[in-house]
Amino acid sequence: MSPRRSYDQYCSAARALDALGDRWTLLIVRELLAGPRRYTDLHADLPGVSTDVLASRLKDMERDGLATRRRLPPPGAANVYELTARGRELLPVLQALGEWGAPLLAERRPTDAVRAHWFALPLLRSLEGLGDGLVQVRLDEGEFYVRLGAPDGPVYGEGPAPEDPDAGLSLDAEACTALARGDLALLDAVRDGRITVTGESPLAKTLREA
Repeated sequence: MSPRRSYDQYCSAARALDALGDRWTLLIVRELLAGPRRYTDLHADLPGVSTDVLASRLKDMERDGLATRRRLPPPGAANVYELTARGRELLPVLQALGEWGAPLLAERRPTDAVRAHWFALPLLRSLEGLGDGLVQVRLDEGEFYVRLGAPDGPVYGEGPAPEDPDAGLSLDAEACTALARGDLALLDAVRDGRITVTGESPLAKTLREA
């Protein structure tokens, strides 16, 4: 395992960057906020990372107490990585970073990769304060779900929700990007028909009627 690199400064920001400042680390955290992930899944959803760098970052995250590795029981029987409680505390850090970077989301560049679930964290922020529940989200690029009010554990996941969602949202990536940039308010987007809401739960009614 490589030795820890440090700024050697007695400053909380410097200490945080000792653990998180390496390229790819925070994006690995973004992926693991979806719950346990196999190495191959992480590599597939982090286009551009080399296998050596990904393996090195995961080892560093284990050493720093941000992630753990365990083996799933049969029939899964695969090694997965997941965030520790300390790692999950990085959710608001990533959301703040995403909010700061949202104005940089101008036109999508031809070289830009995209995954549907990359919109989960900014959308989660837009949904805060509207109630607790499970929300299924459908974009042209794919689908994912978010958990509102989850005290711990995964805050989003790829694909269909594991149980019946409390509400469904259908929108395009353009609307989701506008939400992330702050150019569009979620409830305004619902009223204007840019987001379609399904479901009859209190959360779905709040989204439709607010």
